[in-house]
Amino acid sequence: AHPGKACGAGTCEARGSDSHTGEGGELSPVQQAFIDAGAVQCGFCTPGLVVAADELLERTPSPSDADIREALSGNLCRCTGYEKILDAVRLAAARQEGTV
Repeated sequence: AHPGKACGAGTCEARGSDSHTGEGGELSPVQQAFIDAGAVQCGFCTPGLVVAADELLERTPSPSDADIREALSGNLCRCTGYEKILDAVRLAAARQEGTV
């Protein structure tokens, strides 16, 4: 199963591991960056992109553009043209690193 995709993992595989649904409470840094960068339009792809970006930033705090594109490659967005999505992940990474 691809990391970050709940649809590709059985519940037995998830036993004993942390899971993140992106629902409830305060916005995560990635969710806020998506809003701030204007990467949210129709919202259909947003949950999958946010989960994939969260997973990427957990394992690669300062990802290259190639890393970001690879991590998000399993998600299709028909609205944004992806540039604002890439901007959002870059912004979340920079905020996480404390460079913005």
